[in-house]
Amino acid sequence: MPDWLESLLAGLTNVFLLGVMLFGLFGMVIPIFPGGFIIWLAVLAFGLLNGLSGLGLVIFIIITAVMIAGIVIDDVFMAAAARKHGASWWSLLFAFLGGVAGTIMFPPFGGLLGAPGLLYLSEYVRHRSFQQAWLVTRGMLVGWGWSFVARFGLGTLMIGLWWVWLLVNPT
Repeated sequence: MPDWLESLLAGLTNVFLLGVMLFGLFGMVIPIFPGGFIIWLAVLAFGLLNGLSGLGLVIFIIITAVMIAGIVIDDVFMAAAARKHGASWWSLLFAFLGGVAGTIMFPPFGGLLGAPGLLYLSEYVRHRSFQQAWLVTRGMLVGWGWSFVARFGLGTLMIGLWWVWLLVNPT
């Protein structure tokens, strides 16, 4: 294969992988969407195509750690904000299940309604108070907002680290 064609294919592959990463990054707007994992998969594909060794391996390990942190932060921010406002662990479990079920049954936005809806209902049944149920639900929604900011920042960091890897190891 001529060098120019090989360079062109490598460049097109990198543009495609960047597109996948951006899809993952902007998909994070939808809760429960595994944007960080999608970015990580694109970085893994880049590593498998270009070799996972030396500095590239170190960068890949860092990106993997950032992806895991993003997954943990998402749940921690939402649960912590709801717990701060009095949510029970059972209500949080119902909210999580409602988010997953809503996303599966009514993609892509069913989880946006399912999680806070079930949290609200669960807290209302628990306290028999619309105000308390709304306080807890609002707390979770604020936590959701902060988790999006954190995940988006971490996703941007992952793409930035990939970009450094790309510059250090041009194909």
